[in-house]
Amino acid sequence: MESEDRIEKTADIYVSAEAVRDMKHKKDIEDFDTQTSKSQTPQHTVIVLSVHIHTKSTNYTEERDQLLNKISNITEERDQLTSKNENLTNARVQLIFKNKNLTNERDLRNELQICAGWNFYQSSLYYISNKTKNWTESRRYCTERGADLIIINNTEEQEFVKNVSGAAVVWIGLTDSDVEGTWKWVDGSNMTSGFWANKEPGGGRAENCVVTVAVPISKDWQDLVGWHDAACNKAYQWICEKRIVQLLLP
Repeated sequence: MESEDRIEKTADIYVSAEAVRDMKHKKDIEDFDTQTSKSQTPQHTVIVLSVHIHTKSTNYTEERDQLLNKISNITEERDQLTSKNENLTNARVQLIFKNKNLTNERDLRNELQICAGWNFYQSSLYYISNKTKNWTESRRYCTERGADLIIINNTEEQEFVKNVSGAAVVWIGLTDSDVEGTWKWVDGSNMTSGFWANKEPGGGRAENCVVTVAVPISKDWQDLVGWHDAACNKAYQWICEKRIVQLLLP
């Protein structure tokens, strides 16, 4: 009985182990199905569109080269046109200058014809009057003719004035009317050096304009050869000066 009981018990243990294994296997399957069901995510359908372009690289290379060559030709034509335009511009400028020079020459000839009685010296034309006026009226006579009262810049010009004026007392373009003692030429420049006669200028506020005397004309004018100040309202002859460059200006 003890032996049978042992065998029976052994059988019971065996059956129990098999059942346990089957049950575990079943449970594992159920657990796997349950876990799979729980962890499963929705599936999405993705559609991919693919476009396949078939190119002929050789044809594109030829077209590119043709375009580059065409661009090069256009660039050359542009440069040629630019150069041609520059040449035409230069020619036009030369024609303008030539025309201007011809016009200036014509105007100069006309001006010289109009300036009959004017004396040419160095770079200016000079006119000495044979009438007498006060300083202001004398200057107006000059300016109405595109000139002004003479400005004496150097010894040579002073000698020229002496030669053309002779024994006349003539107005020149020098005055201190604006500021007493500050002598200015009619162009607004300051007098830096002059050809004053002995003890001149000496008239003070009563004598604000300047005449030049070439030779002693009387005892009263002894030692007064050169410049001296005089009352601007007195009447003397005058000398106008017109620089040649003024005739060439447009």
